[in-house]
Formats: sequence, C-alpha cells, structure tokens
Amino acid sequence: MVEKVITLENISLIDFLGTENQNIKQLAAAFPSSKIISRGNEIKIQGQTPEITKIHEILSSLIDHYHKFGKITHNSVNRYLSADSFTDEEVIVTSPDVLLYGSKGGVIKAKTPNQQKLVDAVEKNDLVFALGPAGTGKTYISVALAVRALKNKEVKKIIISRPVVEAGESLGFLPGDMKEKVDPYLRPIYDALEDMIPVEKLKYYQENKIIEIAPLAYMRGRTLSNAFVLLDEAQNTTPAQIKMFLTRMGPTSKVMVNGDRSQVDLPRSQRSGLSEALHILRDVKGIGFVEMSADDVVRHRLVKDIVAAYTKVEDERRAAKLEAAAAEEDLADRPEKKRVNGRKVKEV
Repeated sequence: MVEKVITLENISLIDFLGTENQNIKQLAAAFPSSKIISRGNEIKIQGQTPEITKIHEILSSLIDHYHKFGKITHNSVNRYLSADSFTDEEVIVTSPDVLLYGSKGGVIKAKTPNQQKLVDAVEKNDLVFALGPAGTGKTYISVALAVRALKNKEVKKIIISRPVVEAGESLGFLPGDMKEKVDPYLRPIYDALEDMIPVEKLKYYQENKIIEIAPLAYMRGRTLSNAFVLLDEAQNTTPAQIKMFLTRMGPTSKVMVNGDRSQVDLPRSQRSGLSEALHILRDVKGIGFVEMSADDVVRHRLVKDIVAAYTKVEDERRAAKLEAAAAEEDLADRPEKKRVNGRKVKEV
C-alpha cells in the first residue's frame, strides 16, 4: 500500500472540502479501493499506485480550479471525476485577455486600450506608474493584477497601501481604534478585492498576512520582498513619503504606483510627491509609465463628461496663468515708467 499526503496552502478549507467534508467524501466514494482522509489542511491518500496517481491528479486539478474560481462544488468534483473535465469556464479563464475570474462568476479583464497597456506594462516592468482621472480603472485593474500574481504563485503576498489624507474631517474625531479610523480610506481597495476573492478566502488571506492593506506610514523600515505592492492615491504623498515607499522594493517584487494629478488633497503649500517622482524617474530604464484619459472611464456615462468638463476648465486656468506670467515678465523687461499729472511717461 502506498501513502501520499497533499498539503492545502492558501486555501479556505470550508470552500475546498465542502460542508462536513462532502467534497472529499464524494471523491472517496469514486475510489472505494483507496482511503482518502482529511485532517486540518492535509489530505492523506492510501492505496495502490495507479489509483493513488489518479486521485492525486484529480486533487491537483481541484486545487487549480479553487485558485481560479475560489470554491469547489459538488458539480466541480463530478466534472473532474469524469473523463471530460475541460469546461467552457476554463476556456474563458485561460484566454489571453482575461486577468482572472471574479468571486461572483464575472470575467475580469481590461476594457479599454489604455487598461490593456497597463496590463502589458506590468508584465514587462517591475515598477509601473499608472496615471489618470477618477473612474479609469487604475485601482481595479491593479488589484486584479495583484490577485492574479498571487493565484499564479508569482508572489507570496499582496501589500496595498495609500496615504491617509484628511479631507475635512479629522481622524482624531472619528470613532474607533486606528484600523476603524483608517478603513474608510481603504474602502475602494476592499471593494475591488471582494469582487475578486470570496469573502471567507479573503478573510483567511488577511488573517495570515498574505494580503496586507495598510496606511503608507506602516511601510517605513520594511523591505517588501516576493510581493505585489500597490500604492494607491499617490498624488497625496509628500516627496519624502513616495521616496520612502519606492525604496522599500525588495527582490522579486512588482510595484505599482497609481495617482490622479488633478485630485491632490494636500495643503496648497505642500508639493505632491507623485509629480516630483515622475520628473525625477522619467528617464530611468525598467520603469513603466501609463497615462489614462477620460476615454478610459468605465463608471456611469456621466463620469466621462464630468471629467472632460473639469479637464477643460483646468486647462483654461493653466493657460490663463501662463499668459499672466508671460505678461508680467514682458512688463518687467520694459523701461520703467512714472506718472506725471496722472499720465505714464518713460523715465529718462
């Protein structure tokens, strides 16, 4: 008799084994000559070599299925027990343009050419800056890429951060501990993750520090290795903060920096670290830069028009400032004048 042990790593046992281990019992019933025992996160198989090999192949397929879809069902086990386990779902998931399969069954992929450019840039570079207005999918696509990298075992963890910049309400006056105060600022990230990972599995990942979501201040002093690291809302970092973040990058890590330069919430006297970093790093090889526009907005149709309207006004204000600055410079270059009887005359 041969014995083989399979360890379930990064797997929610209830979602994989089923209620009261029903999925494993179903598998065991198909192979009555062998014993399949589940204890904790280990599955022990005992039997003759040919059948053990077949059971191991099915369990490996079920583990891959779980990492794609987040759950094993009665039908899933039946499909892999049958000779034809290749389903239409796998065709969708493994097609080149699909990033991953969402927790609610939806396919997650790039929806615009610039979103696809972002996907391509991350595949080619270890550090990528994604720039553009609200609603262009920067955060969503970035989180999808991070989850895909984790599921494909390209990284061991996901670390997502953003600066906590108060916009009209002081953290000190909000109720709760620090986590409860900070969580509202991180809500967009939680929303994206919940679209891509079943709730129980996400909870498991967070409890075991496989997925970390934390304010930027918590990154100081760390080396972020074997991880997919995302800095969101980077326009609200100071120059010192973004330098600190970028220098946390460890071996075999992917780093993404997302920001919208038109939505800086810092005090007017404070420079945005994102703008400075873009200027300093623009010629460094190995860094990708992807600029997104209003055409990439994938929210309500009105959001694209809102972004376009604000962009037009901001461009007009910028042009007016440049014109005013040029006029002041021109005036400074002219000969000084003085008033005589209320009229300007050139000074001799």
